[in-house]
Formats: sequence, structure tokens, C-alpha cells
Amino acid sequence: MYGELVPLGGGDPIPLLKKRLTIGRRETCDIVLRFANVSGQHCELTADDGYWFVSDKGSRNGTKVNGLRVATMRKRLDPGDTLSVAKHKYEMRYSPVDDLGACGPPPAEEEPIRDILSQSLLDRAGLKRRKT
Repeated sequence: MYGELVPLGGGDPIPLLKKRLTIGRRETCDIVLRFANVSGQHCELTADDGYWFVSDKGSRNGTKVNGLRVATMRKRLDPGDTLSVAKHKYEMRYSPVDDLGACGPPPAEEEPIRDILSQSLLDRAGLKRRKT
């Protein structure tokens, strides 16, 4: 086991059994949350260099770490952080050294996955604006 998600407000802890886990409402997800406000594939957890990271998979109701929305970034989850999947909150519990074999300082807190605002939609589609 590589740690666990503990529901805030009560409930059984969710064990983190693999180093890459999808969270969502679909039965094909590694962690299934049967709530109407959770997207089919809501977010993904990945273990990297001894720490857990979360990235949102385009969910409708969002993913947050300690109250801050995870948008186009991959966000590190430190032990004790609060992960919010839609309105459902979980405490992240793990030991970077004991559970995930961390050595050295933690990796960068946020890493860009993609920058969707770097180009206009016309440029991304390969179209040119007509001059009038």
C-alpha cells in the first residue's frame, strides 16, 4: 500500500494500491466514487519521486488541493493535504520515505501539463484571420 485517502467527516479509508490511480464515478476507475457530482473520470493520482500528484481530467465540478483548484497543472499532494473531488474531501495520508521511497527534496510543487492559452483558437486550428 502506498498510502490512503481518509474521508473527512467519516467513512472508511481508501487504500492507494497502485502508483497511478484514476478517480471517478465510472466502474472502470481504480477508485470509484458513486456521487452524482463526481465526473466519470474525475482526476488522476500519480506517485512520482516519492510524492503523490493529482491532475484533473476535465471534470465538471473540479478538483482542489487545500481549497485551491487544480486546473491545467499537476499539483503535489503532501501528507496531510486535503484533496477535494467535487465537494467530497479527503485527507492524504502517506509517508514519502516509507511508502514511496523518497530520497532528497520533494519535486517541484506544480508542473505544467499544457498551456491552452498560449495560442488563439484560430492559430491552434491552423486558420488565419481575414483582414477587412
